[in-house]
Amino acid sequence: MSSRPSLKAVAVAAGVSPASVSNAYNRPEQLSAAARERILDLAAQMGYAGPHPSASSLRSRHSGSIGMLFAQDLTYAFDDPYCTVLMGGLAEIAMEAGANLLLLQVGPHVVSQAYSRDEELRLVQGARRAALDGAVADGVHPAHPVLRVLAERDVPVVSTAVGTGERCVLIDDRGSAVELGRHLRSLGHRRVVVVTDSMDEGDPSLAPADTHLFPYARLRVDGLREGLGGAEVTVVSAGSNTQASGRRVADLVLAMTARPTAVAATSDTLALGLLQRFREAGLEPGTGISVTGFDDVQQAGPAGLTTVRQPVREKGRTLGRMLLDPSFTETRVTLATELIIRTSTAPAP
Repeated sequence: MSSRPSLKAVAVAAGVSPASVSNAYNRPEQLSAAARERILDLAAQMGYAGPHPSASSLRSRHSGSIGMLFAQDLTYAFDDPYCTVLMGGLAEIAMEAGANLLLLQVGPHVVSQAYSRDEELRLVQGARRAALDGAVADGVHPAHPVLRVLAERDVPVVSTAVGTGERCVLIDDRGSAVELGRHLRSLGHRRVVVVTDSMDEGDPSLAPADTHLFPYARLRVDGLREGLGGAEVTVVSAGSNTQASGRRVADLVLAMTARPTAVAATSDTLALGLLQRFREAGLEPGTGISVTGFDDVQQAGPAGLTTVRQPVREKGRTLGRMLLDPSFTETRVTLATELIIRTSTAPAP
């Protein structure tokens, strides 16, 4: 393992005191803007990730805690049924290993967007300061600066996306969505709206920028397009992954002049909002319009939602074992999915 430069080494190279290097990260008001930029530039060139969270954990390299990185705000972790089940599986393994679980909000990262120095520091400050033995990245873009900071700190990361780190627990998002698209095509659906969650804020929008989609959402959108073949596909960005967002997209669909015969959502949460609003409008899913989701959360069955089932709790447990179980040597695991057909899909009118 290569050694990392110390705070003192950066101070010597910059010709300043160690306190000045610390202030550049933690108390910027103590330095002039020019002095701070010079220190931060030099630190970045040297591969220095910032002051270590505690001297004791620096010496032992063991904190007894693993982090869960969220590109969404932390309330999402407790509101979204996929996240709560994933965290439950991860927490099971953490308890078995006697480890703590820290939730860290890192914010979304749009690849095409230029970030200022302060914006990047804000995105990574929680992960930079936290004492961690490892971290789980779910829905975090591979180019997110937090992953670079953790790599510079030699903090191991396991992910649910290819390209985020050496170790990952995956499902075949694209292949599963292809199968779902083929199911809709087999039912005769040729005009389909694909609804995806994204980093966009505000009202639903047509044709979202690809760079604003979370990694899994992009794969699912691409898979649905492929599975639907030559169908007329309209992609709508719902924004945040909530039932309220799904309801807003349903209103947009209901107002379309050429109404689609099917709506495919990249998550069950969005699909459940669509189902609610369509039923309120007197449009029964499976009769007046077909609706599909993805994940097979607990609410999907009672709602009659056709969806892709993924083993979410097992995904959380496997992520935890990759970080905490020395006997677990696999570095890439792909879990099986299953197409679950229920009453929300039927032949196109």
